[in-house]
Order: sequence, then structure tokens, then C-alpha cells
Amino acid sequence: MDIKSQIFAEVDYTKSGKQFGRLEVPTSTNSAGWANQYLPICVVKNGEGPTALIFGGNHGDEYEGPVTLMNLARWLDPAAIQGRVILVPMLNRPAVAAGTRLSALDGRNMNRSYYSQYTEVQVNESITATIAHYVTQALIPLADLVIDIHSGGRSMHFLPSVNMHEVSNKAQLRAMIAAGQAWQTPYLFIYQDIAGEGLLPSYCERLGKVTLGTELGGASQFGVEMLGIAERGIKNVLRQAKILVDRPFTAPAQPGQVVIADKREDYVMAPVSGIYEPFLELGDAVEMGQPLGQIHSIEQPFGEPVPVLARAHGILFVRRAFPLTQQGECVAVTVRPYSLV
Repeated sequence: MDIKSQIFAEVDYTKSGKQFGRLEVPTSTNSAGWANQYLPICVVKNGEGPTALIFGGNHGDEYEGPVTLMNLARWLDPAAIQGRVILVPMLNRPAVAAGTRLSALDGRNMNRSYYSQYTEVQVNESITATIAHYVTQALIPLADLVIDIHSGGRSMHFLPSVNMHEVSNKAQLRAMIAAGQAWQTPYLFIYQDIAGEGLLPSYCERLGKVTLGTELGGASQFGVEMLGIAERGIKNVLRQAKILVDRPFTAPAQPGQVVIADKREDYVMAPVSGIYEPFLELGDAVEMGQPLGQIHSIEQPFGEPVPVLARAHGILFVRRAFPLTQQGECVAVTVRPYSLV
């Protein structure tokens, strides 16, 4: 593949059959001046057809993606594929190995590193940027369908959902909603970027690709239910795309509810630091001005806790998971039903 990248791919993206390999990413550490980080990659190809590109471990404290994709890589049979599936179970392997959201090597957020243009300095300034550049130049151009598996990680609880942005191309949005409905999660979540730019899904959406993210629970909900939703959902989406042809796709009898959080008021940040005590469970109805919880001061433990109030009506879709909270961190998200006209 003719791109300018320091990353060496052991796999051949044009070769038929199943390949297990790695992306070799050059780096330098305090213990080794010359070193490589190895990112596992699996390519399954058979005949002509569309390509699905599926990532896990974009954030290292979200293990639903890595576990699901490692299992899927072993399970996939080339004879049941029409087209190609590319699996990258641990996109941010340094973070996955450390159990941290950000890379343990450079402190960067992998999911804020995807841009249309990179300077040579930007590509080489960190291992995270080097990986993101390779993804944009070598992998995403191959894909018709892009899936980026996320969960709430250590800090957040989500109602299980497939997510996307409200892109301006209505045909593309309808295709993404249809693919999202094929996953058969209880919710499809249309969200806004409130913590910066450079998201992998945003980059793919701008290219017009059918792009799905997920938010499958959170760290303390990791278990059989969430892993089952992830595995069944990916297989369903691949069947709907006619890439996995082991059996016909069956549309869900009850499609997931499409909800949206498109206003800044939907995203509630902690007004002070302290221990967040929630008052509501996920899925509860919320009215504007209603107390969602309160924050107890560690320094002034017997003072009155600071209330956290809803700034919009809807249902509680996201809740802070780890109680210790810093001022400005998200503690809740409310959503409302969405209809594509």
C-alpha cells in the first residue's frame, strides 16, 4: 500500500482467506531506544464485496470491544464471508494494557486524533498520532462500513446503544440508522461532540461512510449481557450488509428507540468537585430543573452537598459511574425521542 507511514503491516489486505497478524508501530521508551508496539489485526476476505472495518480498544478502559473482536476473529470463517472484514481489537494497545482511557505511552486520547490533514511533525510527534494517521490513510479508505466499539469505561454508565451523529446527508443518515437498527440494541443514540474534535466516527462520517459507534454499558457492567449485545450486534450488522452470509439477516421485530442529545443543556457537568451521589436510575424520566443528584465535599464533609440539576427534559441516558468527580466532568446526559423526517 503506497502511503507514507512508519507502520509495517504483516497482513496483506488483498489476500483471500483468514490472516492473523500485527501492525508494527515504531516507538522509543525509557527502557528501549528502539522498540515496536504490536497492534493485533485480523483480515478475513473471500470473493468480491464490501469491506467492514471494525475497531475495539480506541479507549483502553473499554474492554467490550477487544474481547468481542478477539472472539469474532477466531469465529469468522472465510467461506461465510462475501467481501472483507478487517478487525483491529486493540487500536490503542498501550491504553488497553494499562487499563486507562488515554495512551500509557504519550497520554494522548486516540479518539481525538483523526484529521483530514497531518503535517510530518504531527504524524511523528506521538505514537497515538502515528497510529491515527495510518488508520486514516491505509485502513479507512478500504472500508464501506466502519464500526468503533465503545462503552462508558471507568467513568460512565450508558443505556446500551449504537450511536452516530446527525449528519447532513439524509441518505447516509438513513443508512446508518438502518444499520444501527440491525444491531438490535434497545437504543440508537444521536449525540454531539462536547469534549473536542478529531473523533474516528466523525472522520468516517465526513467521508460519507456508513459509520456506527456503540456505548455498551460501562466498566462495572462488563459481563455476559453487554458482551452478548456486542457479539450478536456485529454479526447482525455484517449480515444486513451482506458481508457475513452464513445465514440470511432477520430484521428485528421491535427496532430500538432512536434518541437524541443535540443541545449543550443535555450534557450536565459537575459544578464542583467531590463525591457524586445519584438520585435516579438510567431510563428514568427527567424534568428540567429536577435534581439528578448531589455532590458531597471531601474537604467540608458536614456541609450541605451541592445539588446537580437537570437542564433539559427527557430520560436519563448516561450517569456518572465512578463517584469521585472533578468539577467540569460529565455526570449525566438526558435524551429525547428523535424522528428522521
